[in-house]
Order: sequence, then C-alpha cells, then structure tokens
Amino acid sequence: MKHNYLSFIILILFSIPVTIFAQSPITGVIKRTDGAPVPHATVKIRGTNISVSADDNGVFSINSKQELPFYLQVSSVGYKPQDFQVFKLQDTPLELILVENALLDQIVVTSRRRSEVLQDVPIAITVIGGQAAENAGAFNVNRLKELVPSVQLYASNARNTTLNIRGLGSTFGLTNDGIDPGVGFYVDGVYHARPAATSTDFLDIEQIEVIRGPQGTLFGKNTTAGAFNITTIKPTQTPTAKVELGFGNYNFLQAKTSVSGGLAKNLAAKLSISGTQRDGTIWNTREERKYSGQNNLGFKSQLYYTPSDKLQVLLSGDVSIQHPAGYPLVIAGVATTERSAYRQYAKIVADLGYQQPKVDPFSRTINTNTPWRHNQSIGGISLNVDYKIGNGTLTSTTAWRFWNWDPTNDRDFSELSALTKSQGNSRHDQYSQEVRYAGNITEKLSGVVGVFVLGQNLQGLNQTEEVGKDQWRFVQTANTGSQALYSTPGLLDGFGIKTNSTIKSLSAAVFAQVDWEFLNHLHILPGLRYTYDKKDVDYDRQTYGGLQTSDAALLALKAAVYANQQFTTSTDNNNLSGNITLSYRPTDKVNAYGTFSTAYKPVGVNVGGLPTTSNGQADLSVAVVKPEYVEHYELGVKTKPIKGLLVNVTAFNTDIKDYQTNVQSPQLGVNRGYLANAEKVKVKGLEVDGSYQLERFLTLNAAVAYLDGKYVKFTNAPLPLEETGHTEVINGVSTQVAFKDASGGRLPGISKWNVSGGAEFSTPGNLATKNGRYFIAGDASYRSGYSSNPTPSRVLNVEGYSLLNARIGFKSEKFSIFAWSRNITNKNYYEQLQAAAGNSGLYAGVLGDPRTYGATLRYSF
Repeated sequence: MKHNYLSFIILILFSIPVTIFAQSPITGVIKRTDGAPVPHATVKIRGTNISVSADDNGVFSINSKQELPFYLQVSSVGYKPQDFQVFKLQDTPLELILVENALLDQIVVTSRRRSEVLQDVPIAITVIGGQAAENAGAFNVNRLKELVPSVQLYASNARNTTLNIRGLGSTFGLTNDGIDPGVGFYVDGVYHARPAATSTDFLDIEQIEVIRGPQGTLFGKNTTAGAFNITTIKPTQTPTAKVELGFGNYNFLQAKTSVSGGLAKNLAAKLSISGTQRDGTIWNTREERKYSGQNNLGFKSQLYYTPSDKLQVLLSGDVSIQHPAGYPLVIAGVATTERSAYRQYAKIVADLGYQQPKVDPFSRTINTNTPWRHNQSIGGISLNVDYKIGNGTLTSTTAWRFWNWDPTNDRDFSELSALTKSQGNSRHDQYSQEVRYAGNITEKLSGVVGVFVLGQNLQGLNQTEEVGKDQWRFVQTANTGSQALYSTPGLLDGFGIKTNSTIKSLSAAVFAQVDWEFLNHLHILPGLRYTYDKKDVDYDRQTYGGLQTSDAALLALKAAVYANQQFTTSTDNNNLSGNITLSYRPTDKVNAYGTFSTAYKPVGVNVGGLPTTSNGQADLSVAVVKPEYVEHYELGVKTKPIKGLLVNVTAFNTDIKDYQTNVQSPQLGVNRGYLANAEKVKVKGLEVDGSYQLERFLTLNAAVAYLDGKYVKFTNAPLPLEETGHTEVINGVSTQVAFKDASGGRLPGISKWNVSGGAEFSTPGNLATKNGRYFIAGDASYRSGYSSNPTPSRVLNVEGYSLLNARIGFKSEKFSIFAWSRNITNKNYYEQLQAAAGNSGLYAGVLGDPRTYGATLRYSF
C-alpha cells in the first residue's frame, strides 16, 4: 500500500495567520549603493502584515502607529533583505539603502570554520546556493553531480551509495559497512557517517560548499578526498513563512513549508516540512506495478537562542522517512565467460526451461519475482553552541544520529528463482562531539584548533540471503559424479543464511591549522592532525531451510553454497597527518597557492561474509583491511580578471598506499563482496571553473575537470566478469584462478572528462500586480565513459552521456513560478553496471532518470 505523505502538508501550506495593526504615515525612498532608485521594493513593518511597494522612483509611503522604535523590512529581487530601525518620526523622507545580492566574488564560506570570502580561501571549493540548487532540480545531493564536475555519486539504492570527489572517497559498487567514507558530509557542523544521508531531500538549505582535496586539519572526521559542508537557514525573530508546491509528469508532487518566528525575547523557532512523491519509471510485468518511484517525508525543527551578541545556541532535530517503490536494476546484457559451455548463462537458463532474457534495458521493464523494497528512516538531534571569546569563537557541536534500513532485493535480476532474496537490514547509531576554537590571534595570524570524538554502533539485523528452486543449476559445475546430486528435488529450495553482526567503532582526533601572513601578501598555512581509531566486530551467520537431510553428500553440496560462519575481531590504529599551504595574494584579484598534505582513512573491517580457507573456515587474514595513506599535491590560482568574472584553475596529484577497494567474490556466501587493499593508486587531474555575472541580467558558469585515476599496483585484483573461470598453467598444471594483476588499469567510477555549464538571463517585468523579473535558464553536463567494475572489464563500462536541463518563469521578492524540465533530450544512460551474483555472465544496470518536466510555485509571507 502506497503511503501518502503530502495531503496534510498541503493543508498546512495556506494556514498562516494574518494580523492587522493601526496606521499612520511614514515616507521614504529606496536606493542602491550607487544612489540609483530601487523601483517596486517591498516595505513592511516588522511584526505586522502591513506592507507597501515603492513606485518607479523608489518612493514609498506606509502607515503605522507602532510604538517607537520599530523596524521597517525592505526587500527587492536581486538585493539583500534588510531591516531599518526607526527611532523617531521625521518630516523629511527616510533614505534607505539596499545592497545587491552577493556578487560571485563576495560569496562567504565557512569551510575553515570561520566566515571568509570564497576567493580568499586557498582551497578548491564550489559553492551552490540552496535556492539555486533547487531551481536546477537538485533536491538532494545525488543531483549535484550534474552541477559540480568533480563530484561522482553512484547509487543502486540509498545504502549502496558511492560518494566521491575527484574519483576518491568510497568504494565503488556494493557497500560494505566496515569501511569509512573518505568524503565528509556535514550539515550545520554535524558529521553524517552513513552515505544514505545523501538520498534525503534538501530542507531549508542556505548553501552547499563542495570542498575538494584532503581537509583533515579543519573538519572533525578524516576527509581524505574532500567534504560537503551544508548550512541551513536559521530561525528568525520576525514572523516569516514560505510555501512551495511542485507538480510534474510521472505524477510528481512535491510540497514544502517553513514557518519561523519568535517564541520569547531572544528565542526563535522554526518548523520545516517537506514531502516528495513520484510514480516509478520501471514497470514490472510480472507484478504489474511500477518501481523506482519516490515517497519521501522530511521534518526539521530548530530553536535558536541569542541572549547576547556573544552567545548563540541552536538546537536542531530532523527526521526523514522514505518508503519508495524500490530501486531495481534492469538486465543490461549477458557476457560470455571463460567457464565451460555447461556453465554459461544461456545454457543454464535453457536447462531450467526458461527463455534467454530479453535484453532491452531502456524499455524500462523487468519481470523479477521478488518485490523490491528500500525503506529507510534517518534523523537525529544536535546542539550547537557558539561563544565569542576575544577575536574568535568557541564552538561546541553535540549530536546523535540514527539510520534504519529495511530493504528487499531480487539479486538474480530475473524471473528465475535463483538468488531470490537479499535483505541487508541495518540499524546505525552515532554519537559525536566536536569542540573547536577559530578566530584571529593577531592581525597577521589566525587559525582553528579542535578535538573530535565519534562513536558508532552499526548492527546487521537478521540480514537474509535466500536462494530458490533454480539455484542448483547455477552452482552445478557438471552433471556427473557428486555434482549431479544438485538436481535432487528441493535441495536448495528456500535455502539461505541469516546474519547478525555488530561493528562498534570509536574515532578520536585532535587537529589544528593556522594562517600566518609572514610576509606582506604571503601566507603560510601549516596544519596537523592526530587520529585514533578502534573497531570491534562480532559476526554470526547461520544457515536455514533447504532439504532437511542427513545424507553427507547432499549436506556437502549445500555447504558449498552457504555455510555457517562466525568470527570476532578487533583492531585499532593511530595516525599523525598534516598539510602545509603557501598562499600569495598580491592583489584582491589573485590568490595563488600550493599545498602538500598527508591524509589517512581508518582501518576497515569486513562484515559482508569472508571467503573460506581449504578447511571451510573463515579466512581471517582478510577480516581486517589496512588503512589508506594519502599523499596529495595541489597547485591552484583564483582570479578576478574583470568585474563580475571569476576564473579558477587547480592541478593536483594524489597517491594512495593500500587503497581500500571492494572485491566481488565468486563465492555466493560473500556475494555482497568483501574489502581488500590495492597496493598503490594514483589520481591526477586539472580543474578549471569560471563564472560571470553581469549585474542582475546575466549569469554564466562553466567548469571542466580532467581526471586520470589508475591502479599503479594491484596484483591481487578480482577477475572481471568475462574472465570468470580463467585458467593458467602453474607448475605445469592447468589451474583455475580467481584473481589477476590489474596494475595500470583505470579506477572504477572515474570519467576522464567531466564538463558542466549553465546560464540564466533575466529582465524586469510584472506579472499581474507583482513586480519582479522574468528569467530563462539552462544547464548542461557531460561525463565521458567510465569503468563500472573494481577490475577493468571489457563489458562493465558505462558509456559517456550528456544531460540538458532548463527552466523558465517569473520571480519576485515573495512570489515565483516557473516551469522546468530535466534530461530534455530524454537521453538513455546507465549510472552503474554490475555483475549478478555467481558471475554466470548476466549483468544488470542502474538507469538514469528519463525526461521529467513540471512546474513549481513558491510564495513567502
């Protein structure tokens, strides 16, 4: 039964109270900083619903009998809203000055835990305003990859999410919970440990900073590849509210509302609600239902206490609930492996009495016989305290977050009853505490110092994998001898495993970085970090079902498919890393910098099932995965050649020792894959991004990233799908091997060329009685082809693709309406390809969205 989360939200949208006050006249004129009038600006008396619009010359007259002093709120499209305090009534008109919205070269970021102008920070950063992201249709992090070329995000569902920057950060493919992400994900200073956080809808986002490169001396958690630093809009004392409704094809419906205001002196509150629904885009012919839809509901509440100019306290709580029609993979092809003809996919399905599956992925149809489900709930509570001490701010961020994951997958991707069920049910709790001080020590010296502690408890709860009546033929290697017994009726029917596992981890760190202008315009920025990590694992897997028998031969055949496995392990590690940056800023138009840094990603553990040794026991030699050690070099220059134009260039080289990667094992019991280390990896690249802003009329942006990622040395890589069954002559004997030397091969998930660009043109105009601007905008992106397999494969490669999005509409200070379309050309493309478990030759794909279109209406009170 489909949950309808939006009906009550829509009722909320138009239930904002209105209050009327008495009136007396006040006159004035609204001007820009250069003295020119601002026509049609809105002037409102704060705390009331009394407002007027200025005329063509910026002149206004408003009536009030408010007790002095009171505030006039002035706003206009393209300018920063501003409050002006009126202390006394006067005969001469008031002259009120509005400042234009931050030009591109005035964007403020907090990536170094203090407010700074973006172009002054010697770090490669891309900033996207929350409203701009939503206008472009990026209502979660997944869609930001079309706006920021260096970001790669691939997901077959919320859990199996790979979030990388410059091709590094997380293992590509099926997620193993025992490895830490290398890209930090922060919302209002709180670290989110689970990659599923990227699937939740944006709610009241102020801006998103995408920080590229290691940043371990600034952020709480290790960030070997970069970080997302997301800030939300804080509550206001002034009563405000906004509503948004969006409609589109596939029955898309999105509703958002946010209400903010003062509860008492110095105490403000805000409540935000978001709901998104959309029909699926993939049709299951067997179940006669749609999949790959959306059904999301999100809440966020905040209390903001500001008793003085020195103290700010923000208490936040949020929860997101997602009950989508699951995200199935579609059959993308069948490869010929190096196994015998008897073990090729076509022969197997023919022997089972099925027809070869139809390979037509972009018909967007499947016929799987197990329902797909990807339900999750994610949320938490945080307390952030900022206290100004001297020339800096002491900050404490305390947080608890949770994640519940309830999936069902049909892992044979077909109508066969082979690997019929895969359920990785999980429960995650995290507790974090960060305390840091950031500010100016002297006129020439500033910095940040802090401590960070993160505790996690990740449980696998009765995680289930189950096979059906057809699985015997996939595991049978011949129809003679003991292998012939695999056809024994009912032998593997309903045979499976239930796994309960626990990872308890602790990460603690001390970090510091300073910025010292030791010569005029020349800055040196050293940073240091000490990290300690500990992980304890308890793994217990038990078999169930199948034919109940005491026959030793049959039991041996069952054990070759699934077997009990238990192990415990504990590991810890510590690391000292750091960086040093030189930055030269001869003028306000140039910032050139060079950085050398070392970074570290913690020791990993395997909880996806381990390969077995010759005696059938878990191979504990691969239970623990060595940490990654990173050496990173970067050169960059940020420039402002002419007014309104920014051009930034960055070149980098990253070397990783003991790169943590995901290995797909041919053993069915570890079909989720296990973790391993590639001896050495190198990623190098060049990024160029530019933007141009012509006052309020035209905004242009473009970016290109060249990335080259290779295994320098990976001697024990898994075989690609098409080489499964490969044999080599070893000591004069033809021997089947399971691994190969992939040294020199390309890393998965990395497109060599990534390009994006966009433009927005606007002009003044009126819509009915509303004064504002008409606009037309578009953005395009291109990614060249990339490998979709841990080991380079001739088969599992995603072809390059381009996407085009556009929108057109009208926006005023309080009202906007626009039509939009994403993937206008209806491009068919894959986001990911992966082999079916057992490596019989079948592989499936994650499809990108087809063309979508709709309209959005926003209104502020």
